[in-house]
Amino acid sequence: MNELSFVTTGDGTRIAYRLDGDAGKPVLMLSNSIATTLHMWDGQVGELSRHFRVLRYDFRGHGGSSVPAGAYSLDRLGRDVIELLDALAIGRVHFLGLSLGGFVGQWLGIHAPERIDRLILTNTSSHLGPASYFDERIAAVEQAPDMSETAETFLANWFPAKMVAANEPVIEEFRAMLLTVDRHGLAGLFAAVRDADLRRTIALISRPTLVIAGRHDTVTSASHGELIAATVPGAKLVVLPSVHLSNVEYPAEFIQAVLGFLR
Repeated sequence: MNELSFVTTGDGTRIAYRLDGDAGKPVLMLSNSIATTLHMWDGQVGELSRHFRVLRYDFRGHGGSSVPAGAYSLDRLGRDVIELLDALAIGRVHFLGLSLGGFVGQWLGIHAPERIDRLILTNTSSHLGPASYFDERIAAVEQAPDMSETAETFLANWFPAKMVAANEPVIEEFRAMLLTVDRHGLAGLFAAVRDADLRRTIALISRPTLVIAGRHDTVTSASHGELIAATVPGAKLVVLPSVHLSNVEYPAEFIQAVLGFLR
């Protein structure tokens, strides 16, 4: 299946998704960062689909999914996943979430453990604040004339400065992705991050969990990953020498950690 497919959730939002790999393999679901689409995983799908049926999707407000009005909540983002799995008649998945995708993974581990086999939380946090920071970001993105300044801010936060300065091809790819982001969808997802606080409840996660942190991550610092790994019972921790998008910056090491845990 090479093109996007769609399901409609109970509140009328259309969620875009894509499946890669043989139907008989176990399903690995990928959930990406805020301000990206499911193509954030393009570099990993080839290897992952050798071992798994890979399911990717776009958050509401991003990519091929529709953009409902108003602030979104982490609860709604988690239920989008459950409704997508229900529509595809998939009972359980391995779940790999990066950044905002990791917030969703934590929510699923707490509220829907029966849908998760193994859980991987990468370059993520259980809480980011203060709320005023996200309120400022929401106001700025809604008032800006276009996405260019926002795109450069994300790139500077996601990648090493030398990669951005050299304008490597992957930087151009992510810049193009960022420039297509719907500002109202981005504001909605900023609100979901602003309002999320899972620091205590992740102690309820019972599924086998791997946490991947980036040593040089300035968005969700390594200490955030260490705190998750210390709070989730039995969780394992891997720290890569990356900034925020460790799957892009250190793809071989990232895949090795993921496959080593899942297999």
